[in-house]
Amino acid sequence: MRILEWILVIVTVISAVVMLTTTKRRAVKVGTLSALVLAILLHRVIDHFRVQLLPTYIVALVILIVLAVQLWTSGHNIQNMQKQKRRSWFKIILASILVLALSAGSMVLTSLFPAFTMPEPTGSFAIGTYSQQLTDETREETKTAEAGDKRELMINVWYPVDQETAEGLPLEHYPAELGEAISLVFGIPPMVFSYLDTIPTHVVKGAGVSSAQSKYPVLLFSPGIRSARFQSMTAIEELVSHGYIVVGIDHPYTSAQVTFPDGHVASYEPDPDYPTSEELYQHNIEGVGIRAADASFVLDTLTQWNKHDPNQLLEGKLDLDHVGIFGHSYGGATTAEALAQDSRFKAGLSLEGGFWGTVSTTALKQPFMYIMSGGTAKSLDPNAAAKDKVFYPEFEPDLDRVMTSSLNDTYYLTVDHFFHQSFTDIPLISPKMFAKGMTPEHNVDITRSYTLAFFDRYLKGEEEQPLLEGPAVRFPEATYDTKYTKLRSKQAD
Repeated sequence: MRILEWILVIVTVISAVVMLTTTKRRAVKVGTLSALVLAILLHRVIDHFRVQLLPTYIVALVILIVLAVQLWTSGHNIQNMQKQKRRSWFKIILASILVLALSAGSMVLTSLFPAFTMPEPTGSFAIGTYSQQLTDETREETKTAEAGDKRELMINVWYPVDQETAEGLPLEHYPAELGEAISLVFGIPPMVFSYLDTIPTHVVKGAGVSSAQSKYPVLLFSPGIRSARFQSMTAIEELVSHGYIVVGIDHPYTSAQVTFPDGHVASYEPDPDYPTSEELYQHNIEGVGIRAADASFVLDTLTQWNKHDPNQLLEGKLDLDHVGIFGHSYGGATTAEALAQDSRFKAGLSLEGGFWGTVSTTALKQPFMYIMSGGTAKSLDPNAAAKDKVFYPEFEPDLDRVMTSSLNDTYYLTVDHFFHQSFTDIPLISPKMFAKGMTPEHNVDITRSYTLAFFDRYLKGEEEQPLLEGPAVRFPEATYDTKYTKLRSKQAD
């Protein structure tokens, strides 16, 4: 809980004591009422209301009303107070228990969904951003009823900024869209996450690209199904702080709700119910193919912006000879398929994605890293009684073909205590529910550290990457599979 949230709970409990003891001292009640109003106002202005504190808000409202009534009646008819019968101790105790229970409820709820602090990026750059709507005039949108609609995307560009430039600029907060995405994934009411847009990131708007380097390698990020381009801000901030330009893509109708600048919305559309695994598999080939085409279109757009950027930020700053792509879940599948279809992507990392499309039948030519959660890895055991819900029958043979037929370096890393959503920022949002066997900071550090190490080696050419060499004392949960981890480029040398 934040400091002002603690203060509100404590002041509410003290106010309840004053109300229940019905002290005759008017000054005490006036002071109590003023303190409670002040605590509520400070909390509202600085922290903002959030649903986790609803039990405390209810108690505070009741206390405000009762104290106000007591003050009003005492001012108009003092004799009424003097004639009141002594309250039953039973009623006082019962009311006290109720107040304490509701206050405890707020503390439990805020501990489940705390107002967390973003881990500091470890690189030397500050982080700038802007969002942009893109329209691919060469492709028609297949999900809209209106014939002739073109494929539209929303992207965010995050880029390196000089620390001196960023100083004094207001920090951006988590966007509200993230709450909608988490709600879709976990079935939790979106109002539970309404406080996320009060949590500051390390990102600023309105700053120019750092001139420390003439140009920067580029990474595209594709989120999971029902998710958003902001789902892995910890990894994005880390990469940008180390000198990458990262472009996050929202893919309408498979991402969560996508809101465009003019206000129109493209909401997630659930998959139809298919009677067979094969039919669902074919449907995913089509869906991932659309997303891979999105990635290539974004790269086309960046190529144009490198010559003439309408935002006058990126001209000449994009190192298009060193472009990578990474993604989570459906975004990981997008990553693998984009590598297979577009040779301009020089390296790719999949955070537990599938293999739908061209990638399952052709040999990858680019370095590729696959990171799997321990929970899903257990589903590959034929004797496993329970299968993770992201596991599908065609996965293992596709994985085997991709990893063994690759013509370049491949890494296959399994992380114990991880489950499918552990690769996002969800462990920070609810540590008690989603950080299993580790702190939430350690959880997100695993993903961002291995991602940075992989792209530093294959896009920046920084060969010395201890995390890619084998077991790491820093991350004992992470284990490389020797069958699929092959450094073919070194063998060729």
